[in-house]
Amino acid sequence: MNELEAKARSRAEKNAFMLHNYMELESVEPDRAVFALTIRPESCNPYGMVHGGAIYTLADNATGTAAHTDGRYYVTQTSALHFLRNQSEGTVRAIATVRHRGKSTVLTAVDIVGEGGRLLATGEFTFFCVDKGLMDSKVHHQ
Repeated sequence: MNELEAKARSRAEKNAFMLHNYMELESVEPDRAVFALTIRPESCNPYGMVHGGAIYTLADNATGTAAHTDGRYYVTQTSALHFLRNQSEGTVRAIATVRHRGKSTVLTAVDIVGEGGRLLATGEFTFFCVDKGLMDSKVHHQ
């Protein structure tokens, strides 16, 4: 396991919300990350399909991990996710790539694909870079 993957896996292991929703980091490389969700009853809406919130969480985690591959600290600033279709069983994956890195923001793209590579959703997320030292000092002053 290389250093980038080790850091990404360490960060993912601390993400209780992601773990609670059974999401897993499959792969990470510079400016790219893939997350997977094997559909379980807890992942589904009342209609037996993957819940939109689960798809959004998968997308947010994948895009955030792709943004973090430069070693900086980010928070989600904006997002747009377009739901196209759904599925009720199997595995869904979020494939995220960085489209642009600025001084304070990162634009990422994400595709959510289901069985057979079928496109379920697509979108973009923008992340805002936060200075860790500044974040630590704000936490201590609140």
